[in-house]
Amino acid sequence: MTQSVFIQNSSPLAAQPPSPGGGHELPRNSGRALEMDWVDGIRINLSAAERRVASLPGRRTVKKDAQAAWLLKAITCVDLTTLNGDDTTERVKRLCAKAKAPVRGDLLERLGFAGRELHTGAVCVYHRFVATAVEALEGSGIPVAAVSTGFPAGLVPHDLKLKEIEASVRHGAEEIDIVITREHVLTSDWRALYAEVRDFRAACGDTHLKTILATGDLKTLRNVAKASMVCMMAGADFIKTSTGKEGVNATLPVTLAMLRMIRVYQERTGYQIGFKPAGGISTAKDVLNYQFLMKEELGRDWLEPDLFRIGASSLLADIERQLEHHVTGHYSAFNRHPVG
Repeated sequence: MTQSVFIQNSSPLAAQPPSPGGGHELPRNSGRALEMDWVDGIRINLSAAERRVASLPGRRTVKKDAQAAWLLKAITCVDLTTLNGDDTTERVKRLCAKAKAPVRGDLLERLGFAGRELHTGAVCVYHRFVATAVEALEGSGIPVAAVSTGFPAGLVPHDLKLKEIEASVRHGAEEIDIVITREHVLTSDWRALYAEVRDFRAACGDTHLKTILATGDLKTLRNVAKASMVCMMAGADFIKTSTGKEGVNATLPVTLAMLRMIRVYQERTGYQIGFKPAGGISTAKDVLNYQFLMKEELGRDWLEPDLFRIGASSLLADIERQLEHHVTGHYSAFNRHPVG
């Protein structure tokens, strides 16, 4: 079985400004046996992929109220993140406060959004701060995502990776962002990758599993596509581009490769798999391009936080800044929009 992607463009869907909020219950991906013909048959047309994403900014744009609506929707999909060596309890608490109130009340009122619930999709932290974040977010409906399995390199012993997942789940994490062993991809050891992610899924139990591919380390789009398919067969609920610590993180061509694999997996199994780009998405203009690509490739469902997350730290400040410009006509300094 050969699965060729990027041979021709898919038919674009008209981008309608989504209303913030929404989401729905999805049947969870149960995974399946490793189908090597699914993996071996993947082909990538790099030039077609590059042409496809290069055309996006010229074909898709939204202005004024429509842009504000798309940006409000983007906020609901942000995994507000702090993953620094100098993180502190107080920084995490400030981040959680921002996640609960991501846009100033006066701006929401002028946007006609006063009194409506608006918060980020999750808060993402190291295991050390999971309990702190869970306590700070109690009653908000915002889940805590914990990076795990020796993030960001993923080179600690396998049994320790499983223990780290289990510890974060015990402390209240509702989502676990794991990193795969890149060597398995670079040596085409797909059975080892499948077994690893299958173990991670088992350790998560009912907690949702996001698999970070660290695409900047995988060298080719074919590797990215194959790794995506194997992780989904192993039971991943989301596939995620990057840790944010690689030299190259989320890009639109990588995103396209992963979205096409999500589409193929859904066609073959019926399961909808989530997608999370992370690293380097720092402006409102950036996030709009990712939203447009999600809508065109997978449809309206993938604009909701149960199927789309954006790993970001500084993005929220720029979105709030753009919303302030929309209602006042003036740009403000970034330091007027603190995140954490």
